[in-house]
Amino acid sequence: MAITGWFVALVAVGVVPVIAVGEASGTAWGALLVWLLLCALLLTIDVILAGSPRRLAIDRALPDRVRLGETVTSTVLVTNHGRRIVRAVLRDAWQPSAGADTPRQRLVVPPRERRSLSQSLTPFRRGERRGEQVTVRSFGPLRLGARQATLSVPGRLRVLPPFNARKHLPSRLARLRELDGSSPLLVRGQGTEFDSLREYVRGDDIRSIDWRATARRQDLVVRTWRPERDRRVVIVIDTGRTSAARIDREPRIDTAFESSLLLAALASRAGDRVDLVAYDRRVRARVQGVSGPTLLSRMVDTLADVEPELIEMDWDAVPGQVRNITAHRSLVVLMTSIDAPGAATSLLSVLPQLTQKHMVVVASVTDPDVEKAIGDREDREAVYRAASSQRAVLDTERLAQAIRQQGADVVTGSPADLPPAVADHYIAMKAAGKL
Repeated sequence: MAITGWFVALVAVGVVPVIAVGEASGTAWGALLVWLLLCALLLTIDVILAGSPRRLAIDRALPDRVRLGETVTSTVLVTNHGRRIVRAVLRDAWQPSAGADTPRQRLVVPPRERRSLSQSLTPFRRGERRGEQVTVRSFGPLRLGARQATLSVPGRLRVLPPFNARKHLPSRLARLRELDGSSPLLVRGQGTEFDSLREYVRGDDIRSIDWRATARRQDLVVRTWRPERDRRVVIVIDTGRTSAARIDREPRIDTAFESSLLLAALASRAGDRVDLVAYDRRVRARVQGVSGPTLLSRMVDTLADVEPELIEMDWDAVPGQVRNITAHRSLVVLMTSIDAPGAATSLLSVLPQLTQKHMVVVASVTDPDVEKAIGDREDREAVYRAASSQRAVLDTERLAQAIRQQGADVVTGSPADLPPAVADHYIAMKAAGKL
């Protein structure tokens, strides 16, 4: 049972006149006791006349999945199986990160009827958001008291990575089609798979001349090539402590997800096979042996629950993780951070093992605020901040140079720029015949 503000107001309003009348007659305390008993009686009658919340049947309807930042509607269906009308306040107990706009709503349900309540959910965290219980507080006709019950109504909403970088996919696919020769704007890339024969035109590489075909046709004929298909792309996402830092209001790990999804979509359309592993000291997520239209769906579903772990990344185990995925020469993309010299030491020590057999790309997000701080010299504090930012940029450049000396490529960019930069680097490798 619960009392309302109306009951408190009723008691408070009656106390002063009751005591005043009682003092005039010399029975103040007795009059006060009678008034309190009368209020308690009214409260009891009001609660008895309230509809029973346990006679309610509650069902929930909502989508299974939603992308981070999007809004869905959760509908609660309330059926009154009791004999009294239910005037209630319903509280749907979603997690705060589910972003419910109206967790408390009023409803009136006559006997043997059903009512529906809807609320919007705009989650602001990935993963599984839950609403386990619904609390119903049913008021009596006088609204002095209420009967309350908490009912189990499980609800699950899986919040997927937003994949905002998909807006870059059409333009990158067009460039891939140009490389593949299926676009009218043919770009003659240095692929390694034979495509077709055509007549020689000025500017063609003489090494592409097919002398046998030239002899048969009595005219110069050259071979055309296209980028290889069915190559392996292995994406390794660092889920260690450095991935928890927020840059431009976005965790580094979310930027890694965006870059990985765009690269996977592009590589899959290009005919390459994509595998992914999220790792720190143990495997947090793995997508392997999936291709075609189901690849992106599997990736976003697998990455939805992955969160940064506040531990150091075990780079020594990464070559073994790559070997478990493939024994063939592949493109290995390491989604990590290279702005922390101490944390990158282990990465530098294992790069020779990877570059000896694979093509390696290290992708790292940079902080645009650091670049802005370098040019700010308005006061003493800004000067110190600029010096610190310049030192951080120099450290990152030195690490990038050391990584390149080990035979790997480095791609950096802000959270908005890194996904398309990684995609462009992949296309450039295709055009150069490296992949």
